[in-house]
Amino acid sequence: MLGKTFGAAALALLTAGAAWAQDQSIIVQSTTSTANSGLYDHLLPIFEGETGIKVNVVAVGTGQAIRNAENCDGDVLLVHAKPAEEKFVASGYGTERTDLMYNDFVIVGPKDDPAGIGGMSDVQGALGQIAEQGALFASRGDDSGTHKKEMALWSDSGVDPTAASGDWYRETGSGMGATLNAGIGMGAYVMTDRATWISFDNKQDYAIQVEGDEDMFNQYGVIPVNPEKCPSVNIEAAQIFADWLLSDDGQEAIAAYEVADQQLFFPNAPSN
Repeated sequence: MLGKTFGAAALALLTAGAAWAQDQSIIVQSTTSTANSGLYDHLLPIFEGETGIKVNVVAVGTGQAIRNAENCDGDVLLVHAKPAEEKFVASGYGTERTDLMYNDFVIVGPKDDPAGIGGMSDVQGALGQIAEQGALFASRGDDSGTHKKEMALWSDSGVDPTAASGDWYRETGSGMGATLNAGIGMGAYVMTDRATWISFDNKQDYAIQVEGDEDMFNQYGVIPVNPEKCPSVNIEAAQIFADWLLSDDGQEAIAAYEVADQQLFFPNAPSN
């Protein structure tokens, strides 16, 4: 059974029957963490089995995902940078933004912990110590949701790390997995979403050094692309997908996804 909050577009699909859904597909412009963590591998077979709609995921940094959607290269946006998402909707590119799920960010680092930040829950204090010690820090530097959050945290700590670009502050310009690999290779601290870290296979002697600060909260949102800006959008199927993610069934499926016996994402769609 579909969740009780499954929307009107989905009900129309059920009324029309499987013939409508046949050969229907959408493109989801997505942040990388939802793909790299394996969440889509868990969710999409369930959704496609219930609706017959094929979902194609383009996993890039949030900034690039938003630009792609603004270029009408997608039907749904699923990312994690709320101010940028709200701007996307306010500019007319999205029909509505809705909270979908959350997890948190963590700072990982080598066992020898050169900045002495292990066990801290004050992220601004930890970043300040990294800068003061000149300890290596690897940043995505790619305008992703993680990078946007990292820069906001640096700003709150009173440090401009880009002044040390190429010195202790290293910008990879790449995704989360590649940045983790680069950071581990050079012995640098890295800020990552927890889901990617749990799913990451090349941890070596690295461990979570900083966690638990409420400022490291990581909210994800879902937004159908507005057909008034992008007439090519498959809005019916896009809305069905968004409604399913926000429905009881979609939220339960998100909550059920685990890696190494750990839940990676926590659903928090508003209830009806």
